[in-house]
Amino acid sequence: MAFFLLKIFIKKRYNMIKFENTIKILVYLSLFLFLIIKCSKNDIDDNEINVVSNIDSESKDSSPEITLSTEINDFIWKGLNQYYYWQSDVSNLADSKATTESEYIALLNSQQNSKEFFEDLLHQEDRFSWIEEDYEVLENQLSGTTASNGMKFQLYVREDGESIIGAVTYVLPESDAFSKGLKRGDIFNSVNNNKLNFDNYVSLLYGEQKTYSIQLVNYDPENDLVTSRDVSVTLNKEENFQEVPVHNTSIIEHGSKKVGYVMYNKFLGTIDSNGDGETDRDFNEELIDLFVYLKNQNLDELVLDLRYNGGGSVNTCTYLASLITGQFTGTIFAKQIWNEKIMAFIEDRNSNDDPSDDLNFDNYFTDLRPDGNPLPSLGLNRLYVLTSNRTASSSELLINGLTPHIDIIQIGLKTVGKNVGSITLYDYTDNDQQIKNSKHKYAMQPIVLKIANSENFADYNYGLEPDIEYREKASNLGTIGDKTEPLLSLALDHISGSSKKKVEVKEFLIPLSEPEIARTQHMLVDRISLKLLEDFKNYN
Repeated sequence: MAFFLLKIFIKKRYNMIKFENTIKILVYLSLFLFLIIKCSKNDIDDNEINVVSNIDSESKDSSPEITLSTEINDFIWKGLNQYYYWQSDVSNLADSKATTESEYIALLNSQQNSKEFFEDLLHQEDRFSWIEEDYEVLENQLSGTTASNGMKFQLYVREDGESIIGAVTYVLPESDAFSKGLKRGDIFNSVNNNKLNFDNYVSLLYGEQKTYSIQLVNYDPENDLVTSRDVSVTLNKEENFQEVPVHNTSIIEHGSKKVGYVMYNKFLGTIDSNGDGETDRDFNEELIDLFVYLKNQNLDELVLDLRYNGGGSVNTCTYLASLITGQFTGTIFAKQIWNEKIMAFIEDRNSNDDPSDDLNFDNYFTDLRPDGNPLPSLGLNRLYVLTSNRTASSSELLINGLTPHIDIIQIGLKTVGKNVGSITLYDYTDNDQQIKNSKHKYAMQPIVLKIANSENFADYNYGLEPDIEYREKASNLGTIGDKTEPLLSLALDHISGSSKKKVEVKEFLIPLSEPEIARTQHMLVDRISLKLLEDFKNYN
């Protein structure tokens, strides 16, 4: 066993340069809560805004020192200087660095690679900020409309420490994988007839190719034995595929209890797919309609499955919290904590003699729909939440925000621990945020805040611990929504007061982290007016 672990560590070190997220031994290291204020007019949620990057002409003259990288680095520095959560702790982001023009330009020119310039300005505690050379790539990552074949999976390292298998965790409806008959629990060990290993799994499964085939196998966990099923499935990615947030809903009669079950995989609000300002689909209303149905079922308990939910809109999260409860209207659900500059600006703004311009960054439980009509609610005092090491951001906010108000029974694994948030910054060249710099397409996603519950608790950066711990087994995933599915079964047992011991499936599999998974874990924070941001820049 020691030799096996040593091989894993050596292989892990060898592959660090090839992908961002390395192998976590026996425990899948929880990553991030990702709060996002999205900035484009093409935002998918109506609670997102544009953020002006505060680029001016101060350092742009005819000097030969001013290159394109100088301009991009100027955009990066000014954005981080204004909004970065750790701005006051990074010496090169101090206001004084821009006092003298020649010294400021020298700082900008100290690194010609703008990605490295960005990374050099990050605080040592920051694991989550990132920058993209093409803002359209970033926008697609945040909106969940990237190319997809619909197969969601978890990869595992086998006992030999070398070979890798994948287990299908769920399949998106109306996707190519769905039409090809793939289902939860299917196991594969090859892509394009290449056995998966440390050297090829990233390129085979996470590369740019739009089509690949997987070879299905049977897996014997007792002996770590793989046998072929002689089945190959070719999967094609569909561009701009839109995942539907509610993946499964069922009503379960369990003893004398009527239990509602909802698998909710993304906090999505309204969708404006082409950026014309018109809503193409309103997932908030669809969520509300679901709760109208659940309310009519006269439920005793609700099991909310967030095990694969990486986050989304805080506004939608607030609606969901209000739909689950209903008895806390007008009380605080969540609080935002920005950097020292912005918090000083808020305090100064709120201390003046004009209360009409006071700022409030709290989110409140509500009893109204977006259109002003009454919001249905279940009035629950207890909620069962299923979690995993992929549960992040708004999912964690829901748990943390509800904890001061109702009893939360968390079942599964410790969550990611993403308690910080970001905004998207573009290099706008006008104060109306209409014109992006035509010389480049850089956009960045820096961490700008933490979010806390009504009791000011926000320190869950290492994840939220479950009350009942259980890790999914590749060989025994079960059927989503079925009362025998392991995680749901644990919730039902707790509801009925059963203490029977579960028979654990023995597996020699170590879960692998998904490359760049943090970019699918985010939280879109409520709207801040453009006037506020402009006022803040003037104040600063």
